[in-house]
Amino acid sequence: MYAIISFIPIVVTIVLMVGFNWPAKRALPLAWILAVIIGVAVWKMPFFSTDGTSAVGQTLTGFLSAFEVLVIIFGAILIMNTLSQSGAMAAINGMFKSITPDARLQAIIIGFIFGAFIEGAAGFGTPAALAGPLMISVGFPPLCAAMVALIFNSVPVCFGAVGTPTNTAFATVKDAVTGLGGNGDAWKMALTFWSALPLAIGAAIIMIIGVGFVCKFYGKDRKFSDVFPVIPYIIFVTLVFDVFYLLIAAFIGPELVSLLAAIISLFVVMFTTKKGFLVPKEVWTFDKKETWDSTWLSTTKVPEPKQSDMNLVKAWTPYVLIAAILVVTRVAQRFEANAGNSGWADKLKTITIGTGQSNIILGANWNWAICWSPGIVFIIVALITIGLHGMSGERVKMAWQGALKQVSGAAIALLFGVAMVNIFRFTSMPADRIPAGVAEGVSYSMLYAMAKGLADIAGRGYLVIAPFIGVLGSYMSGSNTVSNTLFSSLQFTTAGIVGLPYVLIVALQNNGGAIGNMICVNNVVSACATTGTNGNEGRIIRANIIPCAVFCILVVVVMFIAIAMGINPEALPYA
Repeated sequence: MYAIISFIPIVVTIVLMVGFNWPAKRALPLAWILAVIIGVAVWKMPFFSTDGTSAVGQTLTGFLSAFEVLVIIFGAILIMNTLSQSGAMAAINGMFKSITPDARLQAIIIGFIFGAFIEGAAGFGTPAALAGPLMISVGFPPLCAAMVALIFNSVPVCFGAVGTPTNTAFATVKDAVTGLGGNGDAWKMALTFWSALPLAIGAAIIMIIGVGFVCKFYGKDRKFSDVFPVIPYIIFVTLVFDVFYLLIAAFIGPELVSLLAAIISLFVVMFTTKKGFLVPKEVWTFDKKETWDSTWLSTTKVPEPKQSDMNLVKAWTPYVLIAAILVVTRVAQRFEANAGNSGWADKLKTITIGTGQSNIILGANWNWAICWSPGIVFIIVALITIGLHGMSGERVKMAWQGALKQVSGAAIALLFGVAMVNIFRFTSMPADRIPAGVAEGVSYSMLYAMAKGLADIAGRGYLVIAPFIGVLGSYMSGSNTVSNTLFSSLQFTTAGIVGLPYVLIVALQNNGGAIGNMICVNNVVSACATTGTNGNEGRIIRANIIPCAVFCILVVVVMFIAIAMGINPEALPYA
């Protein structure tokens, strides 16, 4: 019974967002209110106290934790808007047009590799919104551009906006990891690698499906088999991308996995493509525009990208600066940690602002390592770019106003989503009311009740369910970050109850949230709006459900094999 009661806020969120099409910024505050009511009335959580255990205290702590994420989102969007307003993004876009006339290769270079770079840099719907119009400019039907940009916006998403989804997943389970005796930094690195591995294995398959869909639904002959001549090229692109993707995931951390892997792959693949390496002899292009189905076309006018004569070195410099700063600090800190030393990079992490032990927020303790935040790096580089690109005051104003407007949409959902998860995690039912069958010493929180209910139903078969919960979170909220905020703790707790490796189950949550990006309503609406194909949202979701399901099954198979081999990264005791 308690499990059913605990699920009420989640069920209400699903019903409102999926059934009634409410945005996350409306549904999650209501879900938070329900969680507080249940926590106080049923779990006897104090509504207000000074020891940090109250609903008010945990809500405020949740707001502050969400603020850290919002700074990263704001910084990522700000640098993107700054480059758009300075003309740098138009210069970057222009370099793609002369690489190859083959539309299948253009889909891979622009949709997958460039889309992965934009995801790594900014995330939050920007890849489909930027890659879609760019594909239209090189000759793609608008509806095709929207569809393929969304399908390809899956592999890089766990590490979008310099690792925000993975860092968020870890942040929600960090206390539980350390509480079970785990090493937080090592556990996060394991989560990063095991989030990356299944997606890296699936990269070639999702490219084949994406290009195959282009050929089947929009080609002259409508044949999926037109993708076959491109498979060697796809395998080469996958190998290049995956080598850097996995190395960075294994040795540096989540912030740079998609960003660096994509930017390196982009220049390697552009060079080899221009040289004709593995390029099919027969060029594949779309039929004449006059023959296109009317449903493929834009229903609204899509503005042409702003023209710019900025040279490419100047255009790319801000991203090079960001990558350099993040690589140097993260690699230095990793070396220091391995050597058991505390050097300059580690000291950056100790420069914090927050409440400390001062009881400012009713006893809860929150500290933010401001000098370690990728968002702060983005903001600093955005300020440098103003002078570097000679931007006018009006252009700067437009970039900042646009970033503030865009981040405000995510703010309410994240603030109340994190606050609600804090209520789930930190409720603790009095010992005399805990149901029979719960292990002695376990804190019977709302989260534990939900996890126990799922565990009793699924058992070790929960492995199959885990990524689809992540997909549901993304579909509901439009964000892998919010999906991880809502469900990472639930997945972690359930893994402990059923006896599955914690890292692998949370990684499946992360994977599912990433894969769900190709069908989540927010991203589909954004892609349709920027390609001018409004009204086709349902059609795209129906088509993209197929690669979404295939990818989820694939990541489950990868994790099943890992578990069958006895792999349990950074093992922790089970509940």
